[in-house]
Amino acid sequence: MGKEIRASSILPARRTDIELHTADGVTLVGELAMPETGAPVATLVCLHPLPTHGGMMDSHVLRKAAWRLPALAGVAVLRFNTRGTASVRGTSGGEFDAGRGERFDVAAAIEYAEFTELPNVWLLGWSFGSDLVLKYGCDPAVTGAILLSPPLRSAMPEDLAEWAGAGKPVIALVPELDDYLRPDEARRRFAAIPQAEVIGIPGAKHLWIGDAETVLDEVVRRIAPSAYPLPHRWDGPMSYGNASAYADRTVAAFSDVPFPESGQPDSQTDR
Repeated sequence: MGKEIRASSILPARRTDIELHTADGVTLVGELAMPETGAPVATLVCLHPLPTHGGMMDSHVLRKAAWRLPALAGVAVLRFNTRGTASVRGTSGGEFDAGRGERFDVAAAIEYAEFTELPNVWLLGWSFGSDLVLKYGCDPAVTGAILLSPPLRSAMPEDLAEWAGAGKPVIALVPELDDYLRPDEARRRFAAIPQAEVIGIPGAKHLWIGDAETVLDEVVRRIAPSAYPLPHRWDGPMSYGNASAYADRTVAAFSDVPFPESGQPDSQTDR
Protein backbone atom coordinates (compact mmCIF):
# COMPACT_ATOMS: atom_id res chain seq x y z
CA MET A 1 0.00 0.00 0.00
CA GLY A 2 2.79 2.45 0.79
CA LYS A 3 2.56 5.72 2.67
CA GLU A 4 0.00 8.41 2.01
CA ILE A 5 1.39 11.37 0.07
CA ARG A 6 0.77 14.42 2.24
CA ALA A 7 1.19 18.13 1.66
CA SER A 8 4.74 18.09 3.04
CA SER A 9 5.84 14.80 1.43
CA ILE A 10 9.06 14.89 -0.57
CA LEU A 11 9.59 11.97 -2.94
CA PRO A 12 12.97 10.92 -4.35
CA ALA A 13 14.58 13.04 -7.07
CA ARG A 14 17.93 14.46 -8.13
CA ARG A 15 17.70 18.04 -6.86
CA THR A 16 20.26 20.65 -7.79
CA ASP A 17 20.46 24.28 -6.76
CA ILE A 18 20.92 26.36 -9.90
CA GLU A 19 21.55 29.94 -10.95
CA LEU A 20 20.11 31.64 -14.02
CA HIS A 21 21.91 34.57 -15.60
CA THR A 22 19.80 37.09 -17.48
CA ALA A 23 20.73 39.15 -20.50
CA ASP A 24 20.58 42.32 -18.39
CA GLY A 25 23.06 40.98 -15.83
CA VAL A 26 20.82 39.69 -13.04
CA THR A 27 21.49 36.40 -11.23
CA LEU A 28 18.42 34.39 -10.27
CA VAL A 29 18.35 31.50 -7.80
CA GLY A 30 16.44 28.31 -8.41
CA GLU A 31 16.29 24.54 -8.30
CA LEU A 32 16.08 21.77 -10.87
CA ALA A 33 14.41 18.55 -9.72
CA MET A 34 14.98 15.56 -12.02
CA PRO A 35 13.76 11.95 -11.91
CA GLU A 36 16.08 9.88 -9.74
CA THR A 37 16.76 7.47 -12.60
CA GLY A 38 16.37 7.83 -16.33
CA ALA A 39 15.66 10.85 -18.49
CA PRO A 40 12.60 13.01 -17.89
CA VAL A 41 9.64 12.65 -20.25
CA ALA A 42 8.78 16.33 -19.98
CA THR A 43 9.88 19.53 -18.25
CA LEU A 44 7.97 22.15 -16.29
CA VAL A 45 9.47 25.63 -16.07
CA CYS A 46 7.53 27.33 -13.27
CA LEU A 47 6.66 31.04 -13.08
CA HIS A 48 5.43 31.94 -9.61
CA PRO A 49 2.69 34.34 -8.41
CA LEU A 50 3.18 38.01 -7.59
CA PRO A 51 6.30 38.36 -5.41
CA THR A 52 5.23 41.61 -3.75
CA HIS A 53 2.42 39.65 -2.12
CA GLY A 54 4.17 36.41 -1.23
CA GLY A 55 4.63 34.66 -4.57
CA MET A 56 7.94 32.76 -4.94
CA MET A 57 9.40 29.53 -6.28
CA ASP A 58 8.09 27.74 -3.15
CA SER A 59 4.46 28.81 -3.60
CA HIS A 60 2.63 25.68 -2.57
CA VAL A 61 1.50 24.25 -5.93
CA LEU A 62 4.97 24.74 -7.45
CA ARG A 63 6.66 23.28 -4.37
CA LYS A 64 4.43 20.20 -4.50
CA ALA A 65 5.11 19.80 -8.23
CA ALA A 66 8.86 19.70 -7.54
CA TRP A 67 8.46 17.39 -4.56
CA ARG A 68 6.26 14.86 -6.37
CA LEU A 69 6.35 14.91 -10.16
CA PRO A 70 9.91 13.71 -10.78
CA ALA A 71 9.07 10.48 -8.92
CA LEU A 72 5.41 10.06 -9.84
CA ALA A 73 5.48 11.16 -13.48
CA GLY A 74 9.09 11.30 -14.64
CA VAL A 75 8.82 15.08 -15.08
CA ALA A 76 11.67 17.53 -14.52
CA VAL A 77 10.64 20.63 -12.57
CA LEU A 78 12.61 23.87 -12.82
CA ARG A 79 11.63 26.54 -10.29
CA PHE A 80 13.27 29.89 -9.68
CA ASN A 81 12.72 33.21 -7.99
CA THR A 82 12.17 36.09 -10.38
CA ARG A 83 14.21 39.24 -9.80
CA GLY A 84 14.09 40.57 -6.27
CA THR A 85 12.16 37.55 -4.96
CA ALA A 86 13.18 35.63 -1.82
CA SER A 87 12.50 32.13 -0.49
CA VAL A 88 14.34 29.52 1.56
CA ARG A 89 16.50 28.86 -1.51
CA GLY A 90 17.76 32.45 -1.44
CA THR A 91 17.09 35.84 -2.95
CA SER A 92 17.40 36.58 -6.64
CA GLY A 93 19.28 39.67 -7.70
CA GLY A 94 17.69 42.80 -9.03
CA GLU A 95 14.38 44.30 -8.04
CA PHE A 96 10.77 43.48 -8.82
CA ASP A 97 9.89 45.29 -12.06
CA ALA A 98 6.11 44.76 -12.33
CA GLY A 99 6.43 42.41 -15.29
CA ARG A 100 8.79 44.50 -17.42
CA GLY A 101 12.35 43.38 -16.60
CA GLU A 102 10.96 39.92 -15.81
CA ARG A 103 10.98 39.28 -19.56
CA PHE A 104 14.71 38.61 -19.15
CA ASP A 105 13.99 36.17 -16.31
CA VAL A 106 11.62 34.14 -18.49
CA ALA A 107 14.16 34.10 -21.32
CA ALA A 108 16.94 32.97 -18.98
CA ALA A 109 14.87 30.05 -17.69
CA ILE A 110 13.97 28.89 -21.20
CA GLU A 111 17.60 29.21 -22.29
CA TYR A 112 18.73 27.17 -19.28
CA ALA A 113 16.28 24.39 -20.15
CA GLU A 114 17.45 24.45 -23.75
CA PHE A 115 21.16 24.53 -22.85
CA THR A 116 20.79 21.56 -20.48
CA GLU A 117 18.78 19.68 -23.12
CA LEU A 118 15.68 19.25 -21.00
CA PRO A 119 12.96 17.68 -23.15
CA ASN A 120 9.40 18.72 -23.98
CA VAL A 121 9.48 22.07 -22.16
CA TRP A 122 6.18 23.41 -20.84
CA LEU A 123 5.78 26.72 -19.05
CA LEU A 124 3.64 26.59 -15.91
CA GLY A 125 2.58 30.08 -14.86
CA TRP A 126 0.46 30.91 -11.83
CA SER A 127 -1.41 34.25 -11.70
CA PHE A 128 1.28 36.93 -12.25
CA GLY A 129 3.40 34.09 -13.63
CA SER A 130 0.70 33.28 -16.18
CA ASP A 131 0.90 36.82 -17.55
CA LEU A 132 4.67 36.43 -17.86
CA VAL A 133 4.12 33.21 -19.80
CA LEU A 134 1.65 34.83 -22.18
CA LYS A 135 3.76 37.95 -22.71
CA TYR A 136 7.23 36.42 -23.01
CA GLY A 137 6.98 32.64 -23.24
CA CYS A 138 6.00 31.91 -26.84
CA ASP A 139 9.47 30.69 -27.75
CA PRO A 140 10.51 28.04 -30.32
CA ALA A 141 12.00 25.97 -27.48
CA VAL A 142 8.65 25.81 -25.64
CA THR A 143 6.12 23.06 -26.31
CA GLY A 144 3.15 24.75 -24.66
CA ALA A 145 1.77 26.65 -21.70
CA ILE A 146 -0.29 25.74 -18.65
CA LEU A 147 -1.82 28.71 -16.82
CA LEU A 148 -3.10 28.60 -13.25
CA SER A 149 -5.60 31.27 -12.19
CA PRO A 150 -4.74 33.52 -15.14
CA PRO A 151 -5.94 37.08 -14.40
CA LEU A 152 -5.16 38.34 -17.93
CA ARG A 153 -4.23 41.68 -16.41
CA SER A 154 -1.11 42.59 -18.38
CA ALA A 155 -1.22 40.17 -21.32
CA MET A 156 -2.21 42.22 -24.36
CA PRO A 157 -4.21 41.16 -27.47
CA GLU A 158 -0.96 40.98 -29.42
CA ASP A 159 0.42 38.50 -26.88
CA LEU A 160 -2.59 36.24 -27.31
CA ALA A 161 -2.32 36.63 -31.08
CA GLU A 162 1.29 35.41 -30.96
CA TRP A 163 0.23 32.21 -29.18
CA ALA A 164 -2.66 31.80 -31.61
CA GLY A 165 -0.32 32.10 -34.56
CA ALA A 166 2.21 29.68 -33.09
CA GLY A 167 -0.45 27.00 -32.63
CA LYS A 168 1.17 25.83 -29.40
CA PRO A 169 -1.17 24.28 -26.81
CA VAL A 170 -2.41 26.63 -24.10
CA ILE A 171 -4.29 25.16 -21.14
CA ALA A 172 -5.87 27.47 -18.59
CA LEU A 173 -6.99 26.06 -15.24
CA VAL A 174 -9.51 28.55 -13.92
CA PRO A 175 -11.03 28.34 -10.43
CA GLU A 176 -14.80 28.50 -10.30
CA LEU A 177 -14.56 31.07 -7.49
CA ASP A 178 -11.56 33.02 -8.71
CA ASP A 179 -11.27 36.63 -7.56
CA TYR A 180 -10.07 37.94 -10.92
CA LEU A 181 -11.21 35.79 -13.84
CA ARG A 182 -13.82 33.05 -13.69
CA PRO A 183 -14.40 30.26 -16.21
CA ASP A 184 -17.12 31.78 -18.41
CA GLU A 185 -15.27 35.07 -18.84
CA ALA A 186 -11.99 33.17 -19.32
CA ARG A 187 -13.51 31.17 -22.20
CA ARG A 188 -14.64 34.39 -23.83
CA ARG A 189 -11.27 36.07 -23.52
CA PHE A 190 -9.19 33.02 -24.43
CA ALA A 191 -11.24 32.61 -27.61
CA ALA A 192 -8.52 34.82 -29.11
CA ILE A 193 -6.34 31.68 -29.00
CA PRO A 194 -8.36 29.11 -30.97
CA GLN A 195 -6.39 26.15 -29.62
CA ALA A 196 -6.65 27.27 -25.99
CA GLU A 197 -8.45 24.95 -23.59
CA VAL A 198 -10.11 26.53 -20.57
CA ILE A 199 -10.86 24.12 -17.74
CA GLY A 200 -13.06 25.37 -14.92
CA ILE A 201 -12.32 23.74 -11.58
CA PRO A 202 -15.47 23.50 -9.41
CA GLY A 203 -15.21 25.03 -5.96
CA ALA A 204 -11.60 26.14 -6.39
CA LYS A 205 -10.24 29.58 -5.53
CA HIS A 206 -7.33 31.65 -6.80
CA LEU A 207 -4.82 30.25 -4.31
CA TRP A 208 -5.73 26.59 -4.95
CA ILE A 209 -5.74 25.86 -1.21
CA GLY A 210 -6.98 22.28 -0.91
CA ASP A 211 -6.89 21.79 -4.69
CA ALA A 212 -3.19 21.31 -5.45
CA GLU A 213 -3.74 17.62 -6.25
CA THR A 214 -6.38 18.53 -8.84
CA VAL A 215 -3.94 20.97 -10.46
CA LEU A 216 -1.10 18.44 -10.56
CA ASP A 217 -3.39 15.80 -12.05
CA GLU A 218 -4.49 18.17 -14.82
CA VAL A 219 -0.88 19.16 -15.52
CA VAL A 220 0.26 15.55 -15.77
CA ARG A 221 -2.71 14.63 -17.93
CA ARG A 222 -1.32 17.04 -20.55
CA ILE A 223 2.44 16.61 -20.34
CA ALA A 224 2.91 13.00 -19.13
CA PRO A 225 -0.43 11.25 -19.78
CA SER A 226 0.86 7.76 -19.01
CA ALA A 227 1.26 8.86 -15.36
CA TYR A 228 -2.35 10.10 -15.07
CA PRO A 229 -4.02 9.96 -12.61
CA LEU A 230 -1.35 10.50 -10.00
CA PRO A 231 -1.35 8.04 -7.08
CA HIS A 232 -2.09 9.19 -3.55
CA ARG A 233 0.30 6.72 -1.94
CA TRP A 234 4.01 6.01 -2.43
CA ASP A 235 5.75 2.70 -1.81
CA GLY A 236 9.28 3.94 -1.37
CA PRO A 237 11.48 6.43 0.46
CA MET A 238 9.74 9.60 1.58
CA SER A 239 10.94 12.61 3.53
CA TYR A 240 9.05 15.66 4.70
CA GLY A 241 9.54 19.35 4.10
CA ASN A 242 9.16 22.13 6.62
CA ALA A 243 5.96 23.73 5.37
CA SER A 244 5.87 25.89 8.51
CA ALA A 245 8.66 27.96 6.99
CA TYR A 246 5.92 29.65 4.97
CA ALA A 247 3.12 29.66 7.54
CA ASP A 248 2.57 33.37 7.01
CA ARG A 249 2.69 33.10 3.22
CA THR A 250 0.34 30.18 2.60
CA VAL A 251 -3.16 31.34 3.49
CA ALA A 252 -4.01 34.87 2.48
CA ALA A 253 -6.91 37.23 2.17
CA PHE A 254 -7.36 39.28 -0.96
CA SER A 255 -7.41 43.05 -0.73
CA ASP A 256 -8.47 45.62 -3.28
CA VAL A 257 -5.50 47.75 -4.19
CA PRO A 258 -4.86 50.23 -6.99
CA PHE A 259 -3.64 48.82 -10.27
CA PRO A 260 0.10 49.61 -10.64
CA GLU A 261 0.84 52.76 -12.62
CA SER A 262 2.82 50.70 -15.10
CA GLY A 263 -0.36 48.89 -16.14
CA GLN A 264 1.18 45.65 -14.97
CA PRO A 265 -0.43 42.89 -12.86
CA ASP A 266 -2.35 43.73 -9.72
CA SER A 267 -1.06 43.20 -6.22
CA GLN A 268 -3.05 40.09 -5.46
CA THR A 269 -2.11 38.08 -2.40
CA ASP A 270 -1.52 34.73 -4.02
CA ARG A 271 0.96 32.12 -2.91
